[in-house]
Amino acid sequence: MSKIVGRKNELEELERLYHSGRPEFVAVYGRRRVGKTFLIKQALKGRITFQHTGVSPVDQEGEKNLMRTQLESFYYTLLSHGLEGYAKPKSWLEAFFQLEQLLIKLDDGYRQVVFLDELPWMDTPRSGFLSAFESFWNGWCSGRDNIMLVVCGSATSWILGNLSRNKGGLYGRLTDEIKLSPFTLKECEEYFAGENIELSRYDIAQSYMVFGGIPYYLSYFKKGLSLEGNVDNILFGRNPRLKDEYNRLFNAIFSNPEDSKKIIRLLAKKHVGFTREEIAKETGLPLGGGLTDTLNALAESDFIQRYNPYGKSGRTILYKLIDNFSLFWLKYVEHNQSDTNFMTENMASNIMKSWRGIAFEELCWQHVGQIKQALGIAGVGSTISAWGIKGTDETEGAQIDLIIARNDNVVNLCEMKFVGGSYIIDKEEEVKLRNRIEALKSSLSSKQTVHLTMVTTYGISYGKHSGVVQKQITLDDLFQ
Repeated sequence: MSKIVGRKNELEELERLYHSGRPEFVAVYGRRRVGKTFLIKQALKGRITFQHTGVSPVDQEGEKNLMRTQLESFYYTLLSHGLEGYAKPKSWLEAFFQLEQLLIKLDDGYRQVVFLDELPWMDTPRSGFLSAFESFWNGWCSGRDNIMLVVCGSATSWILGNLSRNKGGLYGRLTDEIKLSPFTLKECEEYFAGENIELSRYDIAQSYMVFGGIPYYLSYFKKGLSLEGNVDNILFGRNPRLKDEYNRLFNAIFSNPEDSKKIIRLLAKKHVGFTREEIAKETGLPLGGGLTDTLNALAESDFIQRYNPYGKSGRTILYKLIDNFSLFWLKYVEHNQSDTNFMTENMASNIMKSWRGIAFEELCWQHVGQIKQALGIAGVGSTISAWGIKGTDETEGAQIDLIIARNDNVVNLCEMKFVGGSYIIDKEEEVKLRNRIEALKSSLSSKQTVHLTMVTTYGISYGKHSGVVQKQITLDDLFQ
């Protein structure tokens, strides 16, 4: 990927910081493979004085002296940038002192950018890394107006816990934070266009439902192949491009990858999610601080989302899976990866229907901003949630997967349908929809009203049962 797509605000912010004329300490974070390193390299191209990347814990599996490996790698990077006359450091204090000497040697009076990539990987157990890093910034960098220290990492919980919310020597030291999010549908479209890859919006949406708008995954798409052909090439067969990506993903980010994967596997089973207590019971993980930390780490890394179900007390919190790639992997790749043409052979079958329905709902959650814009309520305060009521012997239960509860007393009940043409509402469907509207109304105040909002690929087919719909959103709206 040679040309950067989107990221306009992030590029402008890094440019502003570069020219600020004072010491800057910037943290860039976000889900692994989202393009953090690429953004920084493009934004500061030709202007980086020193760059180092921590050694991946996946590549150190089984090694006993993790600190030594990280220090050796750092030292070799120092040498490659021109350090002379110093032996291999035995501690991080010594390593950062050597970096200071190198920067003094290279100082020509202009801005010096120090880029430390995958910083959390460098902080191995009992290494003293964080205290040495604090000393590097507080004792040396912060007194030099031409220093711009940029750090990034996929372990978002480490970045936030040790830098953003640090209670010690780095408290309040960050001068800026940039969170990088996955591409939107529109940005995916721009990316494919830039690579001369011809895909319809229908197929771009499906690619999003598989890969979640992660630029690294999209970079493996080849022009001349269909969506199905690309997915098969990337995820299925004897030697797919992302053969063990799911496991590497968790091993590279989380200190307890197996516990994290247990939680993800559970959340993939129920779209609306589970409470913390239910997660502990179903996974066998102790209901304590460790589980809380793991859930927080998963949420901060954009794998899961916390939300308060509409109409429930504020203390009722559900955790739901929002990582499209994990959902698709667990649903299909894990058990069918050796099938070379799995996607091509099954795309039109019933096997994929349930996944499409759930994955499209997740896509809509990820594009609520576009839905609100299409509804003309972008400036209206609102909360996003799901809602459900259990059935009884007398009444039928109802489950609504997306609700936009607005401050203007309108509640958008969103029904999401991913189909190959206009969506047809028949008599039976109209009855179901009206029952859901009435069930939701019964939980609202008298001053609130419900607008049934259909989010579909190509709109609603007009007919005698379609009058129940107040608003409709199409796939094109989600690309805005």
